[in-house]
Amino acid sequence: MTWNQIYDPFGSLALSTLFAAVPVVVMLVGLGFLHMKAHVAAFAGLVAAFVIAVFAFGMPTEKAGIAAGYGAMYGLMPIGWIVLNIIFLHQMTEANGSFTTLQRSIAGITGDRRLQLLLIAFSFGAFFEGAAGFGTPVAVTAALLIGLGFSPLAASGLSLIANTAPVAYGALGTPVIALAAVTGLDLMDLSAMIGRQLPFFSLIVPFWLIWAFAGWRGMMEIWPAILVCGVSFAVPQFLVSNFHGPWLVDVVAAIVSMLCLVAFLRVWQPKTIWTSTALKGRENGDGSEGGTTKAATDFTTARPSTGALVKAWLPWGILTVFVFAWGIPQVKALLDGFFIQKFEMAGLHNMVIKMPPVVATAHAEPAVFNFNIMSMTGTGIFLSAIVAGLAMGFSPVALVKIYGRTLWKVRYSLATIAIMLALGFLTRYSGLDATLGLAFAATGPFYPLFGTLLGWLGVALTGSDTASNVLFGGLQKITSQQLGLSPVLMAAANSSGGVMGKMIDAQSIVVASTATGWQNSEGTILRYVFFHSIALAVLVGLLVSAQAHLWPFTALVIHN
Repeated sequence: MTWNQIYDPFGSLALSTLFAAVPVVVMLVGLGFLHMKAHVAAFAGLVAAFVIAVFAFGMPTEKAGIAAGYGAMYGLMPIGWIVLNIIFLHQMTEANGSFTTLQRSIAGITGDRRLQLLLIAFSFGAFFEGAAGFGTPVAVTAALLIGLGFSPLAASGLSLIANTAPVAYGALGTPVIALAAVTGLDLMDLSAMIGRQLPFFSLIVPFWLIWAFAGWRGMMEIWPAILVCGVSFAVPQFLVSNFHGPWLVDVVAAIVSMLCLVAFLRVWQPKTIWTSTALKGRENGDGSEGGTTKAATDFTTARPSTGALVKAWLPWGILTVFVFAWGIPQVKALLDGFFIQKFEMAGLHNMVIKMPPVVATAHAEPAVFNFNIMSMTGTGIFLSAIVAGLAMGFSPVALVKIYGRTLWKVRYSLATIAIMLALGFLTRYSGLDATLGLAFAATGPFYPLFGTLLGWLGVALTGSDTASNVLFGGLQKITSQQLGLSPVLMAAANSSGGVMGKMIDAQSIVVASTATGWQNSEGTILRYVFFHSIALAVLVGLLVSAQAHLWPFTALVIHN
């Protein structure tokens, strides 16, 4: 039996909107104010969504349960499958010591702390964001910087600032993939639109990063290197996102940026070598940094051999090859030819009817789970990890043990992803996002700015661009349609604006403080990065507003 979505069950849009917002508010308050663990807060939001959907909006209980289960399945396969296997590869590089060699090879390129910051926090961090996401880049870069002698606040805060522009394409495009899933918009269109927004900030963020560290004068002393770093990232980011898809955007852009910056530093060095590892104006410590700065490790006296460098970079080279191959449509089609199973979610597939005024005409919502395990990106990562592990000298038994430890390590992350997607899919199929979207339409011509800030708020409180897209992607689509704006533009704006909230979310701050061994200083880090976060988010909102009202041609999708 079909069920028609109801958007104003109480006959008052204000009251209906209040009830529709309850699940999101429960989760966000749990995360942002009650300091619940992410999976606990997400589960509380899911329970609230189930109660509201069934008892307030009249969704049949069976359909609500199936929608939540459908979302959880999608959260684990393919999204959780990606996270699990990339962390598996990273664990192996730490176990065999090649991660230390990477640290030495990067830090030995230049003694200037500003240039080290560009190379490690921005370019190298972007690679880990593209490959893994979900806190991995902040953990890696903060640990590298603290190992090089950067002060705790500098290592933590600057890693968070640097981890912005790449976030929308993190974990092999996971936020964009999730956004396409919950909105029903074309994946390539969303990838391209985000790729017309974030490259501007891939140019701005490196300058912003060095300004935050060394001040205006310190930034201007190395502007050629900053420009090379930003341009060499922004151009591939635009090209790959617009003409290939979201999967390899950060991986390709980060590799190009690292290579270009390293090559440039072979022929150019600043006149003055910046040796301070503390933030500008805080060189002597002010209590907020504990008044201490760890002594820098001397990497110049024991440079890795060529053979050691090859071994250290080999796993990531293998990963790049596999992931690139799995991103090719022809390869995906070939792998799907070997195995693919499509499961129609009985009781939900084409049984929920989306109604006007949210859509022009009533239509049934499909619910088909594609179990294309062969062509899933996570499978390519898994195979690359196996090949890399054998190349690194691990035995099959050792690989199994490390995989088991990795699975245990990320168990809460996998649970959080599954619950977040369950909440997002339930919100979508119950029509709660549609009710919120109808209310947000009241902002009229200012919606491009406030819609972008909505994405920022979502990431700031959930800790994930993926989670923010799942929660608010449908809302952005519906509201933009009500206002006559491009739904692709505003859905993309949710992700692009969200990246600037990454630096102030509780989870990222905890990861940074833990990686630097500076626990219980999360409040200091938050106070430091908050201005940078909100200022950059407003700039993204202004760009989206210009795309919507001044340069509408930039908001055209690739195809219909």
